[in-house]
Parts: sequence; C-alpha cells; structure tokens
Amino acid sequence: MVRIPEDKRYFRIGEASRIIGVEPYVLRYWESEFPQIRPGRAESNQRTYQRKDLEILLEVKRLLYEERMTIEGAKRRLKEQGVRSPIVGRSFLVNLKEELKTILNVLS
Repeated sequence: MVRIPEDKRYFRIGEASRIIGVEPYVLRYWESEFPQIRPGRAESNQRTYQRKDLEILLEVKRLLYEERMTIEGAKRRLKEQGVRSPIVGRSFLVNLKEELKTILNVLS
C-alpha cells in the first residue's frame, strides 16, 4: 500500500512521481486528460500537488493499471465516484467573498 507522508502539505512533481510510482511525464499527461488533477504552481512555476491531488492520482493509477481501464473509462469512473474538477465558477467566488466578509465582521 502506498503511503502519502502525513507531515507534508505540498509535494513537487518529483516527490509526487515517487509516491505514485510513475514518471513525472506520466503525471503531466494525466493532468492533460483528467480535469480533476490541477496542481498549483510554486513561485518557481514548479507544480505543487496537495494530498487530495495525490489521492486522485493514486486512484487514476489503480483504475488504469490494476483495473486495466482506458483513459475514457477511468474518467467516467472518477465522475461516477463524485471526484470533481477544481473549476472555480463565479458563484463560488461570490459565495467565498460573502463568507470572508462575514469572518471579517466576526473578527472586528
């Protein structure tokens, strides 16, 4: 079983590839195919994966390598499992802004 280190919050692509057990180019390819995988970028413009990203990557690997699914089949399965894309829409931002205003009022 693969273990994601508990003491780290962010992982660079090299660390992520070692944890997942695939080459970095595979992770970059999966990013292009699976909208659920969207690592952030450090100031150095290097990819930074969070724990949730690694969990999704482990599931993608399982679906592709163990269950022998195609990319399209794995996409469907992730969607069925409720793994969502981190797409930030306008309504999300409006709600976030309102919540932040509420927090500021509470703190004042």
